Amino acid sequence: MNAMSPLVRSFVAHFGEMGSRWGINRTVGQIYALIFVSPQAVNADEIAEALEFSRSNVSMGLKELQAWRLVKLRHLSGDRREYFEAPSDAWEIFRTLAEERRRREIEPTLSMLRNALLETPTCDEDRIAQERMRGMHDLIELMTTWFDDVQKMDSQTLGQLMKMGSKVQKILELPGRIGRAVSGKSNSVEGQ
Repeated sequence: MNAMSPLVRSFVAHFGEMGSRWGINRTVGQIYALIFVSPQAVNADEIAEALEFSRSNVSMGLKELQAWRLVKLRHLSGDRREYFEAPSDAWEIFRTLAEERRRREIEPTLSMLRNALLETPTCDEDRIAQERMRGMHDLIELMTTWFDDVQKMDSQTLGQLMKMGSKVQKILELPGRIGRAVSGKSNSVEGQ
């Protein structure tokens, strides 16, 4: 692996800093960023050398990235070392991250909320707490249903949906406008 260019070095450093805000440590963020921008699969020794990390830190980081399904393991013929590569499609990465976050964070929360909602409240505080938990449960359920639908979309359709932004609200309001316009017209027709 060649030395990192200033462009790659900047990206790797930034990704490390952002990683800590996303719930992964800086080292794992930098390892992922380097693998992501590498034109070919890289092995742990190349990663350690390029980032000036210990081999053990790289190994632990690679295990975490594999657990998140963000890197794929490859073997090259005639070489016993393990090589790692990341998907180049940003949508695929987004989907994988979203699925993993759902599995690790959302599903346990839904399970806890479902169990809490099955309890019989014993006082007003519990009744109020349960009402609020029901609202949270319903919102999370709605979001996961939406997420399931979005996960089924191809990348091009998903991109078009994202580009629509607030235009989606106007489309959703359209039936109401049409209904009001039609009922307004039918009222004026009836009055004639």
